[in-house]
Amino acid sequence: MVKRSKPNRHNVRLQKFLSRAGVASRRKSEELIQAGRVRVDGLVITRLGTTIDPQVQKVKVDGRSVKLREVNWIALHKPARVACTRKDPEGRSTVYDFVPRRLHHLFHVGRLDFMSEGLLLLSNEGDVAHRLLHPSREVKRRYVISLVGPAPANLPQRLISGVQLSDGEAVAREADWIAGPDHKTPEIGLTLTEGRNREIRRMFLALDLKVRTLRRIAFGPIDLGNLAPGAMRMLSGDERAALHRITGTI
Repeated sequence: MVKRSKPNRHNVRLQKFLSRAGVASRRKSEELIQAGRVRVDGLVITRLGTTIDPQVQKVKVDGRSVKLREVNWIALHKPARVACTRKDPEGRSTVYDFVPRRLHHLFHVGRLDFMSEGLLLLSNEGDVAHRLLHPSREVKRRYVISLVGPAPANLPQRLISGVQLSDGEAVAREADWIAGPDHKTPEIGLTLTEGRNREIRRMFLALDLKVRTLRRIAFGPIDLGNLAPGAMRMLSGDERAALHRITGTI
């Protein structure tokens, strides 16, 4: 049995500690604990809710020591033709080519497909990241899509009404013209609250429209702003606080 330390401000639930350390989301950390893969001071812990003092006690997962790292959040402008993965089997450029090696332990929060560009968040705060992506939170993602050729004037209304896809209906929360339907390159703004695989491209394909470019310009309270393709920045304290507010992790 793990020796209980006196209650103090450093005590934290084991699954929360693992999440903060970037091991996994809190839910996945609970699974690791229940599977008997976590040891505290050499003893296997399987009871959820166990609290530890990270400054005193030693934690290992699958035999590897786990220590709290500084929590980091990065906003990256992912360029097109870059993969959202650590290593690409085809040898293509990945988002980690644009991140300093000292931050390679961060994981990307959701993803953008290979041909898409725009705002991609990276972090080691697993619990917050998990909640940002959970459909129940309905966190808004804002995109700008340019199309090939003319498009129907009522396209925004059709997207808001819903488009039937193979895995269910996809519904835009907001849609509005940026460059009108008769423009040589029509451009539309689109807001979704979920992130199914290639959802936007499939929506337009179902409407017989071809996407020229797709750029994410906002994820929840975080804006891409004028960040250049391939550039990154650390989130401010206010931005991180905003992420905690919308995920209920304050």
